[in-house]
Amino acid sequence: MPTTHDPLFATLAARGFDFAFRSHAEAIVSRDFSQAAKELEQVLLDFVIPVTELIAGGGGEAKGTQRLRRALTAAGWRKHRFDVEKRIDGVPAQSRSHEVDHVRSFDGGGRIALEIEWNNKDPFFDRDLEHFQRLHADGAISVGIIVTRGRSLHDGLYTLVRDFLEKNCIDTIEALAPFGYKPTDRQRDAIRAQADRKGFRDAVANVLVSDKFGEATTHWRKLEERIQRGVGNPCPLVLIGLPISVVACS
Repeated sequence: MPTTHDPLFATLAARGFDFAFRSHAEAIVSRDFSQAAKELEQVLLDFVIPVTELIAGGGGEAKGTQRLRRALTAAGWRKHRFDVEKRIDGVPAQSRSHEVDHVRSFDGGGRIALEIEWNNKDPFFDRDLEHFQRLHADGAISVGIIVTRGRSLHDGLYTLVRDFLEKNCIDTIEALAPFGYKPTDRQRDAIRAQADRKGFRDAVANVLVSDKFGEATTHWRKLEERIQRGVGNPCPLVLIGLPISVVACS
């Protein structure tokens, strides 16, 4: 009697994560890298972003991304530099390097490469997918994975920020400072102008989200556009979108 198996990442899918698979990636991961799938699923199930981190400004990598990286590294998904060299009659003719933030290697020689694109400029998707394509063609990786903001999270950012402002009774720009949001002069002017029409909290939510998490940043729809154009083909790909449920609002 045939044995039935739960779909890959079924628990994550039930919690609202977005998924897409290309070039038989789902079958490859299910059959050859089931342990890696379990590790990744557990890391993502444990991942939480406090809503205050959506509010806070500042440069550098987001705290949530840093926590996710640490969890993946602890599970064995470590940074790796691939050095690829072409030789002609034993003489080096061409070489290139690709550094991937998270790689899971196995004794049998298989490797999975993973990149997190929480809130970068969307051309970073092209870079990641093209790297995966070349590494796969060179036999360096079996599958490439990208984790980014999912559809529900990207579309729900305005409401998350607006509800936070409402819950904390924030009605002035100065009251935002304890939460790490210090608008620039341009942002202050935009908030004041919009507040006259739609109210202070709506104005802040609109300015903050459009400036920090705009449509030209890395999120699910921008990734789908690349996949539909065939960027990264024929490398097997797993695409994962973080849902709004990863944000803790309390």
